[in-house]
Amino acid sequence: MALLVWVLYKIDLRKVWTYAQHANGWLLLLTVVVATITFPVRAIRWRLILRDADGRPFRWLPLWHATTIGFMANNLLPARAGEVARAYVASRQLPVRFTTALGSIGVERVFDALVMLGLMAVAIAAPSFPAHALVRGRSLSAIAASTAALFAVLLLIALLVAHRPAPWLALFARMARRLLPAHVAERVVHGADGIVAGLAVLKSPARFAGVVLWSLVLWVKNAAAFAICFRAFGLDIPLEAALLLQGIIGFGVAIPSTPGYGGVFEAATLLTLRLYGVDSSLAIAYALTYHLTTFIPITLLGLWSLSRLHLRLGELRAAARGGSA
Repeated sequence: MALLVWVLYKIDLRKVWTYAQHANGWLLLLTVVVATITFPVRAIRWRLILRDADGRPFRWLPLWHATTIGFMANNLLPARAGEVARAYVASRQLPVRFTTALGSIGVERVFDALVMLGLMAVAIAAPSFPAHALVRGRSLSAIAASTAALFAVLLLIALLVAHRPAPWLALFARMARRLLPAHVAERVVHGADGIVAGLAVLKSPARFAGVVLWSLVLWVKNAAAFAICFRAFGLDIPLEAALLLQGIIGFGVAIPSTPGYGGVFEAATLLTLRLYGVDSSLAIAYALTYHLTTFIPITLLGLWSLSRLHLRLGELRAAARGGSA
């Protein structure tokens, strides 16, 4: 929350409230609907990635419950605990290991990063992009390029491990047994087997292509929600700025932080909209309104799924602390 205090420091809160009051309510409602629709898309994509031991797809509904609960937990618990909670719920409902479910979520994050970076590149290449855009003295395009290279390397390593898991697992097992106590090493090695199983999607060209396609759908749709909210606040900035905004927010909230990314979301939005000359108070009004209104539906959906599965938030918190079920 310290970051949120820093963001609001020297901001005229009366102006922020005035800007929020004058936003177009119908466009805000459309923003919330479009943003919330990304979650069913996530469940569809996850169904392509996470399969049973024979490669058959799981039912969509259990994956939907796990998805909503995971993102609800990200909103209510710190340090991105929702990622672990999502894998925990999936392992409770389906015949899949916790580590396999967690590995599949890791695959998702690599695809998310690469697609977001690709869409950010579109915004950076556009004539409307501010040429002076710097982050701590480095050009934004250079930061995006180096980050893309990092995630491309991670994807390459994942592809190598997925196609030839045995030598990698053997190497990992030798290192673990040499460096860790015996009981810890065996647990870690067992977990690594499950994580590698979560990479199986990378061995199927058809499923790989499907994951890329649904990732594009997800992030274009998400950017559309940001762009609609631009119009709700009367922001005279190009639509492609939404591609840049979602990328900066996406990488900002990837770092474990406060529940619901409070402060991180607002700081990333302020940084991006300032590049396009948006007044700071208006940028904060946009950030707070978007964050709050899109926070509510997925949180309620997650709590509903939690009640349907007869789980409690404390159980998710314990799972996140323990790292497994």
